[in-house]
Amino acid sequence: MSGSNSSDPGGASAPAVPTDPMALTVHSGPTPRLPDDAPPARPRGRSTALLVLLACAAPVLLSYFTYYVWRPSARTNYAELIQPTRSMPADLGLHDLQGRPVKNTDLAGQWLLVVVGDGQCDARCESHLFQQRQLREMAGRERDRVDRVWLVTDDVPLREPIALAMAEGDAPTKVLRVSREALAHWLAPAAGQALDDHLYLVDPMGEWMMRAPVELEPKRFFKDLDRLLRASAFWDRPGRER
Repeated sequence: MSGSNSSDPGGASAPAVPTDPMALTVHSGPTPRLPDDAPPARPRGRSTALLVLLACAAPVLLSYFTYYVWRPSARTNYAELIQPTRSMPADLGLHDLQGRPVKNTDLAGQWLLVVVGDGQCDARCESHLFQQRQLREMAGRERDRVDRVWLVTDDVPLREPIALAMAEGDAPTKVLRVSREALAHWLAPAAGQALDDHLYLVDPMGEWMMRAPVELEPKRFFKDLDRLLRASAFWDRPGRER
């Protein structure tokens, strides 16, 4: 009928269309929720740090295990093993011959053959320095993994022939001054002996781990050194900047 309003066949009126365009905007969605049985978040910082520390220490621990534990029936040590090993003190107070401070890290990364003595360097000291050089040369192709260190425990100037001898070779001896008081917190002689009586072996991590007998036989001591170099070959590499 004309003049009347149209209607849908079902007779239901059409839904009203909002005239305000903002009414069609979605302002927010539903808040996400974790399932009730979801496990709580776990702190990962500590576990990650422990894993990194273990990964760094594993090669060193494995090499010591190989040396100390594996095949015990075939193991005969000539030098005395230091158990537990002793870490180089952070406040050792090393200085070069010009009086400049030297960081412990300057010695890190190498096996160290260490001689202790005063600046005058008596016959015993000279013998140790010669044996130290001899031991490094016996290492052959592995000698670049070994450094010679002479710790001088006083301020007496070195005798010229000794100073010249220390500067010779492809890897000059590292001559450093340190007080006996500070050194006593790291190295120690056998009972009844003096600190100067021994040659000491320090690993690339700065751990003192072996003390040679007073009457040193270089060939026998080298067998100990050679086993350590072999056991650590897969993680210890030559080439530290000198």
